[in-house]
Amino acid sequence: MSELLSKAIADWQLMQSVELIATLLALAYVILALKQSLWCWPAALLSTILFTQVMWHSALLSDAILQLYYAGMAIYGWWRWQQLKQSVKAGAAGDKQAPVYEWSWQRHGLLISLTAVIGLGLGYFMAGYTQADFAYLDAQTTAFSVMATWLVTRKLVSNWLYWVVIDAVSIFVYAQKHLYFLTGLFMLYTIIALAGYFVWRHHFVQQQQQSLTVNA
Repeated sequence: MSELLSKAIADWQLMQSVELIATLLALAYVILALKQSLWCWPAALLSTILFTQVMWHSALLSDAILQLYYAGMAIYGWWRWQQLKQSVKAGAAGDKQAPVYEWSWQRHGLLISLTAVIGLGLGYFMAGYTQADFAYLDAQTTAFSVMATWLVTRKLVSNWLYWVVIDAVSIFVYAQKHLYFLTGLFMLYTIIALAGYFVWRHHFVQQQQQSLTVNA
């Protein structure tokens, strides 16, 4: 009995250590992304590898699958941002940062509707065929996180607004699962996402002004 208890404590301590390291790497990712640094993607890749183990151990199966997607998007994001950075060399000499973009509210409305339907389908599967906790809620955050991560790779300004909502919901889920490092991380994420929106929005407005000046 004592051996089983010792093993359980050791496993818990290991998961806590893995969660802490992954949390620090994830925090580095989002701060570097706010600064539009290419190095955000290696930090994201290492973080997702560790978080995959944490999510699987906590029976958050949709989140575990999501981490594998994040790993692939980290590789794609590194390539995509390099392409955008190279476009600066061929563009205006006064703008040292790669451009950021924005969509119309109609396009966002369609994207939100499609993502919500996919989330419902994933939630139905997880609730009916797995032992996943918070099946529908976890599935919705998973679906929207997949979409929002893709928007980050495309450098869309409003990706940060999606993350504000996703992070706020995730705070509740992770607190219920006693993943305290993650809960604290997502509290910081919510604040950083708000800051990220205004920083990227400011860059976008500057781009528009420079475009008007060039075309005048």
